[in-house]
Amino acid sequence: METKKLGFGLMRLPIKDENDVTTIDMEHLNKMVDTFLERGFTYFDTAYVYHMGKSEIALRESLVKRHKRESFTVATKLPLMALKKKEEQETIFNEQLEKCGVDYFDYYLLHNIGVSHYEVA
Repeated sequence: METKKLGFGLMRLPIKDENDVTTIDMEHLNKMVDTFLERGFTYFDTAYVYHMGKSEIALRESLVKRHKRESFTVATKLPLMALKKKEEQETIFNEQLEKCGVDYFDYYLLHNIGVSHYEVA
């Protein structure tokens, strides 16, 4: 699958309550995802911490459950800032697979790497 130069980021999604970023407007998001795919784009980017942990779940509900896996690519990120020790990486990774509803990630990035996170990276 060819990856085009435009990606769909799930960092700032439409919400129902402007004071609660966890209230993702799924009906609106579904329309956005469908339009993005209909226009021939395939790359979706989320992260463990976006929308207070709800972005990966929103990806599962709006994309993974509604479209064939071979029709899109998914990127998410290892939340280094949330880890206390290196051994937690695999646990977080498996949690992310479950939250996203996929068997694999096409891209897996290190999120917020910096000197203070070298020990867990």
